[in-house]
Amino acid sequence: MAKKKFYVVWKGKRPGIYESWDDCQAQIKGVKGAQYKSFSEFADAKKAFNGNYENYKGKKKGSEELSPAEKLKYGEPNFHSISVDAASSGNPGKMEYQGVDTKTKKVLFKQGPFKEGTNNIGEFLAIVHGLAFLKERKSDRIIYTDSRTAMSWVRKKKCNTKLSKNEKNKSLFELIERAEKWLKTNRFNTVIVKWETKAWGEIPADFGRK
Repeated sequence: MAKKKFYVVWKGKRPGIYESWDDCQAQIKGVKGAQYKSFSEFADAKKAFNGNYENYKGKKKGSEELSPAEKLKYGEPNFHSISVDAASSGNPGKMEYQGVDTKTKKVLFKQGPFKEGTNNIGEFLAIVHGLAFLKERKSDRIIYTDSRTAMSWVRKKKCNTKLSKNEKNKSLFELIERAEKWLKTNRFNTVIVKWETKAWGEIPADFGRK
């Protein structure tokens, strides 16, 4: 389950703290030089809102937790790869996913938004889409994801979501069924690797909702 986020808007139509990406986006859309960032805890968001945006901008979640020596242990990402990620406005909520070239960030594929989905479903579908994308092109590139949950689901060839099927997400569940069937009927040698956010910052496929 995706954790709830709190969005701080320092510069926007109405500065404040918002509890959904849609609400935050409404405040920053069309505002030149908008200043905003997400936090996982309300206390952190409140502290940041009362502080200076300059002290928070550009910081990658978790990257400041490692010393230069610790980061060296991880080395550099393998740029002979693609990176995948998903974003969900709410849980469930509007969800989309994409795959990009790790080095250039060029979008290779993108799906959504779907009316009702979750971040974990998106991460799962993004990996499977990436696997099919690379197999079709006979590519030996690896796939980066920042979701251990999605990696586990792919290994089990099952989208283990607790979301119930309904009219709103009918098309999404059809896509899930196609992805599960693909995993069960296709062989692949593509290596799926966990993106080390603490050492490298946000994954290149990130939607930027920070």
